Amino acid sequence: MFESLTQRLSGTLQRLRGRGRLTEENIRESLREVRIALLEADVALPVVQALIERIKVRAVGQEVLKSLTPGQALIKVVRDELAAVMGSGATDLNLNVPAPAVILMAGLQGAGKTTTVGKLAKHLRERRKKKVMVVSCDVYRPAAIAQLETLAGQVGAIFHPSEAGQKPEAIARAAIDAARKQFVDVLLVDTAGRLAIDQAMMEEIKALHAAVAPVETLFVVDSMTGQDAANTAKAFAEALPLTGVVLTKTDGDARGGAALSVRYITGRPIKFIGVGEKPDGLDVFHPDRVASRILDMGDVLSLVEQVERDLDKDKAAKLAEKVVKGKKFDLNDMRDQLQQMQNMGGLGALMDKLPGMGQIPEHLKAQVTGGKEIPRMIAIINSMTKKERRHPALLNGSRRARIARGSGTQPADVNKLLKQFQQMEKMMSKLSGGGMKGLMRGMKGMLGGKGPGFMKP
Repeated sequence: MFESLTQRLSGTLQRLRGRGRLTEENIRESLREVRIALLEADVALPVVQALIERIKVRAVGQEVLKSLTPGQALIKVVRDELAAVMGSGATDLNLNVPAPAVILMAGLQGAGKTTTVGKLAKHLRERRKKKVMVVSCDVYRPAAIAQLETLAGQVGAIFHPSEAGQKPEAIARAAIDAARKQFVDVLLVDTAGRLAIDQAMMEEIKALHAAVAPVETLFVVDSMTGQDAANTAKAFAEALPLTGVVLTKTDGDARGGAALSVRYITGRPIKFIGVGEKPDGLDVFHPDRVASRILDMGDVLSLVEQVERDLDKDKAAKLAEKVVKGKKFDLNDMRDQLQQMQNMGGLGALMDKLPGMGQIPEHLKAQVTGGKEIPRMIAIINSMTKKERRHPALLNGSRRARIARGSGTQPADVNKLLKQFQQMEKMMSKLSGGGMKGLMRGMKGMLGGKGPGFMKP
């Protein structure tokens, strides 16, 4: 998300960063480029105009021109205003009501409502420790009810059954009764969508809203529709008392116009963003962190939270103990690290949150973040015998050729993996020998003052 916008904005602002002095002319030229970048990212025109005006007022004032580092001051102004347009801070779900707290999901067909219900159920169970029930009031789309039942099973939520012949209001009322009897904390209600906004759909969802009186009404919208996402959200906001928006399919949206437009046009906060199809692909939306990512400053806070949440702490502790005791790091350990990285969304998901990624050439980034690199490396290690994984020194030319055939790769890929293993092994041995100073020396050797080893062409 935001790849094209990040490249344009970070390039424009980078040129100003080191300048000891800025003039109104410099700022005007830069803001013209910022405006073009936002429009190309499919940000709605009223949002672009308001954003540029707010940046201009602050930029030509005392805050920037009188600053000791005007270039950096201007970048901070742009970041602050981007965050303000998207809502300034994360907006939490309101669950402080008598149980069950009913959350109604609305949106067009194909936006990802049912998938989002499953993701939100997992989020509430694992991160908020809530007992969750889900129910489908979509009596039109074939297999919608069965799809939700499958998702409920995957994420450990209680599924309330419904049938195509029932009325949506009757389904929802029965689900609320069942939720009360089973002491459920949160009830998620999936609704029917249409291919476009029409009167029949609006009347139905209004009646359903009146019947269940939800504490939260979330509008689910496909971020890849760009400005249309904001306009559709506005139409729903006028018909329903929406409390928030969920942007889906953000991994397929390189422009990010929807994220920058929805809050301003609807007045409703973006509460979550959805990534991919997996049940754990739902993140709380933090406007300030997203603004930093747009300007290529990274999102280290989210990265730390992700590692805290997804890291297998037992495996990490065992590896740390092994390294401290001076035992050799082997290919089994490397495979564990790769699998952990894969569980956190792969290299692409992690690198997106690191500062300066917008400066890396696209062809190099594609090599690393294409999603195939880690599974290929794991396949190579899996094609080795247990003895070879424990004793990599055994891997002569004929063994490497056999491993390449077994993993469907080339001998060059096996050699590349073993080179990366040797670098990791050196780093681990430095850590066991010299503590943190040893690790830093090892990393410096790997980086060579340029960038991570795997980035080098």
